[in-house]
Amino acid sequence: MNVASSHLRTKTRLLTVIVVTSNVLGNFCLSRGLKRAAISLAFFPLGYIEALFHPWVAVGVTLLILWLLSRMALLSWADLSYVLPVTAVGYLFTAIIGKFFLFEQVSWQRWAGTFLIMAGVGMVSSTPLRTTYHHTTEARPK
Repeated sequence: MNVASSHLRTKTRLLTVIVVTSNVLGNFCLSRGLKRAAISLAFFPLGYIEALFHPWVAVGVTLLILWLLSRMALLSWADLSYVLPVTAVGYLFTAIIGKFFLFEQVSWQRWAGTFLIMAGVGMVSSTPLRTTYHHTTEARPK
């Protein structure tokens, strides 16, 4: 493995951690905030605006914006078929947070599905980050 490839793999791992962490924590904060706000969003459209000002919801939305931006950056150099399965490790952390911090009942079927996803994550993470290389032939403005 050459230096450029090693740098790309390190950069990809770091950004993958940011993508997964911001997604899991953003969804946790959003869920917690919306349950605590006790606003009926389905029948009260202004409730969405009111909910945005709940501290937990605001933090969740901010983290999900970070998730979106970091995911966009990751997808700019790594294959979609690599990024989506590898970032699916977040499903495991989401189930753990749901169980132990939101006190949700997580059935054995959900755990089994989560661990099947983790098996896929392990398989995909051992493959190359990028299988296609784009060479731009357009002239750049001077």
